[in-house]
Amino acid sequence: MTEEIREWGAADAARHIRVPGPQDNKYSHGVLGVITGSEKYPGAAVLGVEAAHRTGIGMVRFLGQQVPAELVLARRPETVTVSGVVDAWLVGSGMESTPHLNPELPALAHAALGLQPVVVDAGGLGFLGHVTAPAIITPHEGELERLVPQDGASRAEWVATAADQLGVVVVLKGHETLIATPEEPTGGRFFVKVTSPTTWLATAGTGDVLAGIIAALVATQSVKRVPSPRELAELAATGVFLHGKAAELAGEDGPFPALEVAETVGHAVGDLLTESHN
Repeated sequence: MTEEIREWGAADAARHIRVPGPQDNKYSHGVLGVITGSEKYPGAAVLGVEAAHRTGIGMVRFLGQQVPAELVLARRPETVTVSGVVDAWLVGSGMESTPHLNPELPALAHAALGLQPVVVDAGGLGFLGHVTAPAIITPHEGELERLVPQDGASRAEWVATAADQLGVVVVLKGHETLIATPEEPTGGRFFVKVTSPTTWLATAGTGDVLAGIIAALVATQSVKRVPSPRELAELAATGVFLHGKAAELAGEDGPFPALEVAETVGHAVGDLLTESHN
């Protein structure tokens, strides 16, 4: 791969934030279904749900296991924990990787096999082979290596190959995050990078926050429609950009834990929209 990969910046990201209008309600501004966390890793659910709420969304439905559900409700009581309409899904953060859909979570099968777009993170990558819905995956390098071995390719070539082989939008996390779609039938692909403004994001839980941001953005743009792969990639890149900006705000006084990144996402969105109108 010889072409230069463009940096996704503030102006790009600002165009993909959907601000609710006077006629919007909790359903028309996007409903995100979330199946994350486990008894072993319940905090991942809290982090992703917190980030989704802070990104700006009509409703979050948490349909995961009881232990993480209780923690989510304690932190964010506005979260709904009953099944219903969903515009996009977030699955896998904090879940044990498994090649099979968990029969105890029928919503998981619906998320993987439905028409609504799904963001697949962490443990959810283990059942990617079951996913037929339009998908974004958010692996770190170790997780992507288990799905598609790098085999000496450059990082950019690896991401492009993975997107083609898996048929999904790939978000390869790192200080320089790469976002790519599968190659289009007519040739070419959407391929951008987002460079983090801080290295303090290299800490546990920040990936759960990122997944929540991306999934919320996708849900707001998926009401009564299914975004194209390019649109999904643009929303993923916007989520990565907001994640970095939130971390920059959280780190103004030094190092920070992941929950503080989630807590500053709303400020990052507000700053981005303000800057775009100046």
